[in-house]
Order: sequence, then C-alpha cells, then structure tokens
Amino acid sequence: MGSVVNWFLGHYVLKFQHRQWFPFKQNQLARAQRWFDRFGKWCLVFAWMPLVGDALTLIAGIMRVQFVWFVVLTAFGKGLRYLIVASFV
Repeated sequence: MGSVVNWFLGHYVLKFQHRQWFPFKQNQLARAQRWFDRFGKWCLVFAWMPLVGDALTLIAGIMRVQFVWFVVLTAFGKGLRYLIVASFV
C-alpha cells in the first residue's frame, strides 16, 4: 500500500514543480528521468529494497508508468522477496 501512495504522490507532484517549496530541483528531476529511461519500468521489480524502493516507486509516478504495470511489477518483486523470506523460516 505504501508503494501505491508513493506512486500517486509522484504522479501528482509535478503540478507543483514551479512553487518555491517544491522539494526537487529541475536537474534532479532530469537525472531521475534519464536513470529511469535507461533502466525502464522493469526496475520496479526491485521496489522491495530498503530506501531504494521508495525512491523507485515515487519516480515511477513522476515518470507516469501505467498503474497496472506498476502494481504488477512491484507486487511481483515484493511477493518474490516474501516467498524467499518465508522459505527460510
């Protein structure tokens, strides 16, 4: 659920990019877009990773990844992680 909230925040945050309080500079957004363009939506499989996962899900919203793809790839990665963790328990 937290990943979905991040996606929605990213999806709507660009409306405020010209406000003084906006947390990201234009060059930071451009760098994130280049990185995401390079690795694509498939990197969302790694959204389970601490710290990196939150950034990935926020960037996916900013980059307008289709919500269906977002949910499928994020759920696959997180599901695989929890399956592996459960197999050790």
